Amino acid sequence: MQFTFTDEQEEFRLIVRRFMDDKSPSTEVRKLMDSEAGYDPAVWQQLSEELGLPGIHIPEAYGGQGFGFVELCIVLEEMGRALLCAPYFSATALAATSIIHAGTEEQKLSLLPDIATGKTLATLAFNESSDNWSPDDTALTATATDNGFLLNGEKSYVVDGHIADLLIVVARTPGSTGSDGLSLFTLPGNGDGIDRRLLKSLDPTRKLAQIEFKQAPATLLGELNTGAETLPHILDLAAIALASEMVGGAQKMLSSAIDYAQLRMQFGRLIGSFQAIKHKCADMLLDVELAKSSAYYAAAAATDNTDDLPAVASLSKAYASDTYMKSAAECLQIHGGIGFTWENDTHLYFKRAKSSEVFLGDPNYHRDQLVLRWENQA
Repeated sequence: MQFTFTDEQEEFRLIVRRFMDDKSPSTEVRKLMDSEAGYDPAVWQQLSEELGLPGIHIPEAYGGQGFGFVELCIVLEEMGRALLCAPYFSATALAATSIIHAGTEEQKLSLLPDIATGKTLATLAFNESSDNWSPDDTALTATATDNGFLLNGEKSYVVDGHIADLLIVVARTPGSTGSDGLSLFTLPGNGDGIDRRLLKSLDPTRKLAQIEFKQAPATLLGELNTGAETLPHILDLAAIALASEMVGGAQKMLSSAIDYAQLRMQFGRLIGSFQAIKHKCADMLLDVELAKSSAYYAAAAATDNTDDLPAVASLSKAYASDTYMKSAAECLQIHGGIGFTWENDTHLYFKRAKSSEVFLGDPNYHRDQLVLRWENQA
């Protein structure tokens, strides 16, 4: 398995970083997080047409760039570093990945090209309660009809669900329980029987929605009752993608703390010369580098589809969550009083760290999953 980036991948990273630095300064982040849509359509068009990022890991046969999961994670790491406000994670890491691994050949040819070009905004709706991210607890039902299926129930914490053109929804056959009877369905975001509501969340840079389905007509994605086979893999890949985004944010917090420590004077000395500050920065560096290593290993495992993918997905998500939260908290402390003001950008990353920590399962959830998965492999 490859543990270093190629020259081409490093150059690609620099291109993405320059774009993010230009299009996602803190002033733009603050403007977009206060808007209802949560993104700039003009920047999204540039990101899609000039760089082709929404289709980065979508095969060329379906209109994408045909790169691997490592390249997707590079993009997400740089987006996390810049705190980009855009429906990228929902459309690419969640929706496109779901279609790639669950859809039929005809559905891939039909749905993926418009996602790859950024024309279609899509998302995956699977969570129904904040304290359990397991699809086994799905209550939303899909009742078969002569023309397809009708969905009834609610989904919460749907990333960019209020603006998505295409919804991919996890539902179950009426009367089924646990992992039995789970399937994926697609339907237009503005279709009949759908009520979408933007949630007021801790992290305004990532928009979440609650969606209610009342006899909403839907189309089966892939085969019926195969969700127990496809969903765990899809969510593992999503966790790896989120871990990469989080290490980008953690690196930004480390850099911000060091820069401030080399600027702030106290008692006639730079605070970076104080032993306590040095220890904090050294600990942050160690945590960030370890989180990067686990995230890069997981991205390589996703590309190679190795047997230990489920375990390393939980490992990378748990460690990246802890590291991002710790780095954001330490960065606030090193900044002192100014770090707690609205004008300072550190609180934006702290909120993203907290929302990412619980999204797709908190560290305790993934550590439990890690133990179970290693036991199953033993």
